[in-house]
Amino acid sequence: MKNIYVLIPAVNEEQSIGKVINDIPLKLVREIIVVDNGSKDNTIQVAKKNGATVLQENETGYGAACLKGLDYIFDKCCSEDIVVFLDGDYSDYPEEMNDIVSPIINLNYEFVIGSRILGKKLGKAETGALLPQAIFGNWLSTKLIKLIWKYSFTDLGPFRAIRTASLQKLKMKDRNYGWTVEMQIKAAKMNLKCKEIPVSYRKRIGKSKVTGTFTGSVKAGAKIISTILIHVLKK
Repeated sequence: MKNIYVLIPAVNEEQSIGKVINDIPLKLVREIIVVDNGSKDNTIQVAKKNGATVLQENETGYGAACLKGLDYIFDKCCSEDIVVFLDGDYSDYPEEMNDIVSPIINLNYEFVIGSRILGKKLGKAETGALLPQAIFGNWLSTKLIKLIWKYSFTDLGPFRAIRTASLQKLKMKDRNYGWTVEMQIKAAKMNLKCKEIPVSYRKRIGKSKVTGTFTGSVKAGAKIISTILIHVLKK
């Protein structure tokens, strides 16, 4: 039986983190790890109250929080285990986790991405949940990945699962906005067996730290494009 570890980076998510944890199908999961990334509210207390292991990463940045969680997971996991990444803002539907991990468990895939874009085409996205700048950024990034590395993705969605052995091979490094695109570029370069699954998506609880502001959108876009260019030069 493969162990599943759920990794949730979180910043000021006290209103949503309990909902996220409680909607995770616990029968599938060995441990839920919330990495607090400098919250000023009660995120830590709520996460602990709802049964999560809580780690703290003082350096801001989505990637920094993920790397902190992976250090913890890699110390205890085996190569056939699975890491699921999930946001703490309740925009994803944690109860769809079985759909995300099933191709790894049953069909020998290594990496599965929950695609909000495919979900939107099936009417599974709440109106206004995916902002125009996010849709455009995903479209541009995935088109570039296909053009350069011949791998077809539709989304850089945060809800994703990957076999731990494959994740360790990727040697992830990005410490902020480039985390998801770095993972997909490296998966393409290493020819991992990848799959996308349509997922549901709703408006997040609270304001996005990235696409919710003009500055955040610009910084995220610039980081994503620069990450792609860096890997082109390494090609």
